Amino acid sequence: MYKPFHFIFIFVIGSLLMAACSNQPKQQAPPPVAVNTYQVQKGTAVYFDYYPATVTALNEIELRAQVTGYVKGIFFNDGQHVSKGQKLYDIDHETYQAAYNQAVANMNVAQANLDKAQQDADRYTDLLKKDAIARQVVDHAITDLQAAKMQVAAAKAAVARAATDLKFSVLYAPFDGTIGISQVKMGALISANQTLLNTLSSDNPMAVDIAVDQSLIPKFTNLKNNPAPAADSMFTLTFNDKTIYPYPGQISFIDRAVDPQTSTIRIRYIFPNNNNLLKPGMSCNVRVKNNNAKEQFMLIPYKAVVEQMGEYFVFVVKNNNTVSEQKVMLGQPINDKIVVKSGLNDGDVIVTDGVQKLKDGAKIQLSPAKAH
Repeated sequence: MYKPFHFIFIFVIGSLLMAACSNQPKQQAPPPVAVNTYQVQKGTAVYFDYYPATVTALNEIELRAQVTGYVKGIFFNDGQHVSKGQKLYDIDHETYQAAYNQAVANMNVAQANLDKAQQDADRYTDLLKKDAIARQVVDHAITDLQAAKMQVAAAKAAVARAATDLKFSVLYAPFDGTIGISQVKMGALISANQTLLNTLSSDNPMAVDIAVDQSLIPKFTNLKNNPAPAADSMFTLTFNDKTIYPYPGQISFIDRAVDPQTSTIRIRYIFPNNNNLLKPGMSCNVRVKNNNAKEQFMLIPYKAVVEQMGEYFVFVVKNNNTVSEQKVMLGQPINDKIVVKSGLNDGDVIVTDGVQKLKDGAKIQLSPAKAH
């Protein structure tokens, strides 16, 4: 059954709540944030583009013996600079020398037998012309002569094989470079073409490889075809501790093809290594100077940039004294400024000081804008 007093009770409670809400003080809008601003303009400047790089040797070889035997001599110190033709390892050289001497002796015996067989064949042939000897004897002599010739040929082949083994029983440096830590010790038994003895790398000059996006091929092709003067450090290296390598380099070549997996192409630089600071496998950065007077770009104070989860934003001032959060793509830093590749237009006014207190749509109190 409907009870009117229930409705009256709910009406009274609602009225009281509305009255209580109406007595609450109204929330005031936050005051404008005082900021400094900066007017963006296109301009030119000298700056560097940085590319991750890897140092590699221009020439590198794994040393493996082509004979089986025991290591009888090691003629270098680990990590030493060696010269082309320098003796490195002795692999049972005396044993292979003895085998070579034996092969030469066998060849000499075979040659003597050949000479005798030749004399017999010649003498018997003359007697046959005078009908003073049986034809069968002459045939046997000629057969012996052919056999002696084949024995000499086999002996010469054995000498050549022994000479090759003797030659390969001593390993020499094929080029100037730095040799690594020996992988075998004195007396170790090694197997032909299997056991790794060491690795030798050329050390001066050194190659430095970078991978760049395929869109930059025209730029680097132009840099290769129009090299800067030697005094102009167009290409330099920086190490992980931010130090700069003292010797500039030059582009050696641009790879023949783009990697379809990454859409990048490899570019190789050549750097001198007079102080032996560059080592194969080292990570560094190649700095490419950009001083094209015709190229213009946006340059803004770095302190105007806000980073949020790996993306970069600036606050652009609108006509109604509010700000709009604008995503930007950054380039290289130049002193206290940074290049903006996209996201801003010439003439935009951005906030430089006070960005920590701002959010999209916030009211601001302007200070005079500073133009570039």
